[in-house]
Formats: sequence, structure tokens, C-alpha cells
Amino acid sequence: MTILLAPDSFKDALSALEACEALKRGVRRALPSATVRLFPLADGGEGTAEVLAWHLKGELVEVTVSDPLFKPIVAHYFSFGKTAFIEMAQASGLERLSQDERNPLKTSTFGTGELIKHAIAQGMEEVYLAIGGSATNDGGMGMAAALGWQFLDGNGKALTPIGENLKKVVSVLPPNPEVSGQVPQSPIRNPQSAIPIPEVSGQVPQLLCDVTNPLYGLNGAAYVFANQKGADEDAVVQLDDGLRHFAAVVAEQLGTDFSQLPGAGAAGGLGFGAMAFLGARVQGGADAILQLTGFEEAMSGADLLLTGEGCLDRQTGQGKLVAAICRRAKAYSVPVVAICGAVDADESAIEAMGLQAALQIRERGEPLESSIARTAKGLETLSYKVLKTM
Repeated sequence: MTILLAPDSFKDALSALEACEALKRGVRRALPSATVRLFPLADGGEGTAEVLAWHLKGELVEVTVSDPLFKPIVAHYFSFGKTAFIEMAQASGLERLSQDERNPLKTSTFGTGELIKHAIAQGMEEVYLAIGGSATNDGGMGMAAALGWQFLDGNGKALTPIGENLKKVVSVLPPNPEVSGQVPQSPIRNPQSAIPIPEVSGQVPQLLCDVTNPLYGLNGAAYVFANQKGADEDAVVQLDDGLRHFAAVVAEQLGTDFSQLPGAGAAGGLGFGAMAFLGARVQGGADAILQLTGFEEAMSGADLLLTGEGCLDRQTGQGKLVAAICRRAKAYSVPVVAICGAVDADESAIEAMGLQAALQIRERGEPLESSIARTAKGLETLSYKVLKTM
């Protein structure tokens, strides 16, 4: 048999490559003669740059940028040829902050903009921006500010681009090519001030996003996602009001309303900001990664595909990685089994995704911390059982 191992990462437990190795150990125990192909994957979120680096043998570029609270950190993006792949979570992700630091009224995507600026300054002609896992709710204002945009209050003073200042924006000024390389007057430290502000008008980033929420409203960025970033009920209302106001100002001054487009509410409104200020085009993250890594070629001759992720639920079937894998595997008549940390989908949903089976590591009543700690062993054990059963 030829077995293709193509899992996503398991959050707080294993990278995608580590998950591949764990699955491989189980397969080898059950069927030592099998041909095993490792194919770590991601959906455009955390860990995607490492996955692409593994497949495409490119370069991880390290840059000193701002974290969500403007503290200097070392983040990276992935480059191959003239293409850059940037994860916003590298600079502006929730995992960059401790529990006590998490407050989307105070956080910014400024560091993500610094990564984009660095990539363009290095001559990258194509930029993929993966958004997910954000600590922010600034509508992409921080990202745009790092690229030279200015957001002014009623007194003409540049605002710090954070969530609580969305409601204060009165004027939006685009980058001024006459002052290229200069940092707009604001209280923000810019560790990349030596890099010229790029002419972003000619760059059309591909925005990798599987979230379809609008910018504001009950299904928008603040009401759906801000709570998990540290916002209380009052802060959620304040942020939603701010996003609504910000969108109106941007629509009036730029002439286009992006707020209701699918994905505008992703990553605290970074989707909106990328579309409005960079002209970004939205593309499904999972589909883009499968295309970039040559996934369909890897399925050639495979008899079985083992995949997995931290939690498989009904949302998995709505454009997530496992569902995208199943769609492609079906065209090649390759059966797919998912081994996940937890399975929160019924049999009909599992079958609708195209899976032969979905198994979970977590045992009934087991604390989450315990199942996370034994993720590697669980993947090995369950892959062994799948192959022995077959």
C-alpha cells in the first residue's frame, strides 16, 4: 500500500510535520512494508509558512516588527522566488500576548503591515496574506498605518491605530510618495523606518481567508470574535460601533464600501483593511495551500490518505482544510480517514465531507489538557488501529 499522510497542525500540541511523524510511526507498526509519503498541510493560518518552506524549499525571512502592543519582536515570512507568504499571526496573533495582555481595544495590526512593507521592499511581486488567529480588532488600520496611510482625528492629529480609536477617525490619508521613507507623525515606534514606504498601488495581495463574516453587526468581527480576544460585553459594543463608523468614513473618502463583502470581518477587520487599502483579492486559504504545494500530484498512486486537525466539526465542511482534501481525493478515488483531537460532527456531516471515518484522540470525560498532552501518542495509536483494521 501507498499511504499519504496529510494532516494540519494540532494547536498547542504538534506542528503539521510532527503530526505526520506520529502518524507514520503508527502506520509503520501496522504495515512495515507500506510506502509512506509525508505531506504536512495548513489552511492559511498559523504554521502555514513552515509548511510552505518544507514543500517549496524557500526561505524564512526574519524581521524585527511590532507585536500587537507595539513591542519589538522577531517575526518571519516565507519567500520563494518573487513570492512572499505572510501570516498575520506571526506579528499580530493572539499567541503573541499573555492572557492579561489580551484586549482588542488596545491591540493593532501594525506589525503585519511592517511585514508586508519589508516583503515589497525586498522586491516581492506577489504577496499572499494569511489572516487568522489575530489578537486585534482595528479594521486593518494598523496594517495600513505601517504602509504609510494616516488616520486623523477631528483636530488633524494622527491616531494610534488601535481598536478603541476607530470611532475617532475623521480623515483617511493615503501614502504620500513625496515623503517615501518617512514615518507619519504618530506616537508609534517604527523599527523598519529605514525601509521606504512601498508603492502599494501596484501590489494586489492575495488574501487567504476562509471566514465569510462582514465587518460589523451581530455577525461581524466584534460580536463574533472579539470576546475570545479578551473583550468584555461593553468592549464588544464599543468595537462594533467603531468598525461601523470607520467603514462609513472609509467608504465616503475612498468611494467604495467593502464592509459587507465576505471576509471583511476576518481577523478583527483586517480583511476589510486589506481590501480597502491594498486592493487585496480574497481566496480560500485551504485551496490556495493545496494548489501551492502540488497536493493533487502527491495523491497519484495513493491507496489511502490519513489527515487530521485539532477539532473536526460542522464548520470543517464549509471550506476548511479537511473538506478541501476530501474534494480532491474523491476525484482520484482515494479514501480519506481523519484522526483528530476531537470530533464534534455527527455521522451525516462526516459522510457529507467525504470522509470514510473520523476518529478522535480525546476520550470521553478526559480533560482537554490531558488529551492535548498525548496528541502524538494518540495519532500513532489510532493510525495503527486504522491500518490493522484495513
